[in-house]
Amino acid sequence: MNIREASDALRSRRVSSVELTQAAIGRIERYNPSLNAFITVTADAALARARRADDELAAGRQIGLLHGLPVAVKDLFYTRGVRTTGGSHLHRQFVPEVNAAVIDRLEAAGAVLVGKLNMHELAYGITSDNPHFGPVRNPWNPGHSPGGSSGGSGAAVAAQMVYAAMGSDTGGSIRIPAAFCGTVGLKPTYGRVSRFGSFPLGYSLDHMGPLTRSVRDAAVVLNAIAGYDGRDPTSARHPVVDYVPDEGCSIRGVRIGFPEYFYFDRLEDDVESAVRGAIARAAALGAEVKPVPVPDIAALNAVGRVILLAEASAVMEPNFGERDRMGADVRALLDQGRLIPATDYINAQRIRRRMIEEFATVWQEVDCLLMPTTPNTAPEIGQKTVWMKGSEEDVRLATTRLVRGINVLGWPALSMPCGLSASGLPIGLQILAPPFEEALILKTAAALEDGGVGIPQSPYS
Repeated sequence: MNIREASDALRSRRVSSVELTQAAIGRIERYNPSLNAFITVTADAALARARRADDELAAGRQIGLLHGLPVAVKDLFYTRGVRTTGGSHLHRQFVPEVNAAVIDRLEAAGAVLVGKLNMHELAYGITSDNPHFGPVRNPWNPGHSPGGSSGGSGAAVAAQMVYAAMGSDTGGSIRIPAAFCGTVGLKPTYGRVSRFGSFPLGYSLDHMGPLTRSVRDAAVVLNAIAGYDGRDPTSARHPVVDYVPDEGCSIRGVRIGFPEYFYFDRLEDDVESAVRGAIARAAALGAEVKPVPVPDIAALNAVGRVILLAEASAVMEPNFGERDRMGADVRALLDQGRLIPATDYINAQRIRRRMIEEFATVWQEVDCLLMPTTPNTAPEIGQKTVWMKGSEEDVRLATTRLVRGINVLGWPALSMPCGLSASGLPIGLQILAPPFEEALILKTAAALEDGGVGIPQSPYS
């Protein structure tokens, strides 16, 4: 079931929140030993909240579509009274006294939190091969990576342990797990969702958003979590709308572009075929589809790497005395960041502002862009390089090549499934739009999903 179907079942009393929560806990007990998606399971608290939800629903007090449904969050969101590790030994015993803004808003929407999800340590990586809590495994093939850093979020949704999971995205960390695990992953506009009460990684790059089973499920969660929060200095006051697309929504006449270059360079053959098929489907559904030039994405990615290296090292500066408690890969990146001169960081930010202006000209030509999320499908756990079009690339650089720059721009982007590779691994289609146009992205994605773009049912259905 998706969120709307489960909500309808709850409202009609065909199922109870306790039953849905017990089913979620049962699936966690069954599948988590092999997938390792959860760090902490809050079964007792979840069942208590589910009982309250059933009482509220019985009294006719339904808060919304999430009311009574089991969800989980990446373990960098503070949860009052429940440890929040950030996937690191640095915070292994940290128990917050406050909730993250996202947690408060999910609870206000009636969601039932069943636990905290495994992740790449400190959200600084794309594999979720965690040296402290063990690697997260991909539900489609447990020998392969689920992506990162929100790997547990992608795996938990793909294995249908929960109806939705929260992730964070600093350089692709929602969209990469969504692509590798065959789920929908939404990175909203910078400032659209409050970051209060979450471990930071890159001050000017961090975004918070959901991973879900379907496009409309992502819209339901965005409805719950979006909006201004005075506790987050980067929070945007831009008005919140109803993001859930209508049933049978149309993209007829929507101007959809696909980049003429870079985004279709050096792709796995199956990825290129699936994404171009999705673009053709958009045209068949009545969209006005055309290729468009885009500014220098390689330069944008370089700017993003400099900014993240410097900001992540600044964030972690107080913990450098405990560097032996960090994994080797994270420690190496933080050490690199300390070598970035202040002049390079300042110049990167200056170039960033100019490139945002250059990229804005794209929206004079089209309403949104379609492109691959990643050039490759999920690599094996521990795999260091990938081959594409006769070229060997570092896994991390290849996997972030098509997503990193979008964090620099701060624009909204969504990854949705658009097929399977010959080896049975999911492929992601990425949709990009101007700032605060999440509703357009979700409508476009929903129309494509309704029109048959997607993947077969999860192997855990």
